[in-house]
Amino acid sequence: MRIAHPDGEGQRVFVKVDDVAARIAAEAQDRLRAAMSLARLWQQQGKRAEAYELLAPIYGWFTEGFDTADLQDAEALLEKLQG
Repeated sequence: MRIAHPDGEGQRVFVKVDDVAARIAAEAQDRLRAAMSLARLWQQQGKRAEAYELLAPIYGWFTEGFDTADLQDAEALLEKLQG
């Protein structure tokens, strides 16, 4: 896609959108890590169903990056919570 504007407005818009996307991705990572911590605590307390219900939807937000440590850890934890 090509965005053209005489004063460079298209480039500024693209940079702003890219910044917003990066911020949203970082917030999703933070939410995932927080949910994993709480899910582990609940798992230790015997609240496996609650832990799964907390973590599964947040894990579901992700559409890429499944080779990262955070998402691999989340997937492994979800498998433990189901079993």
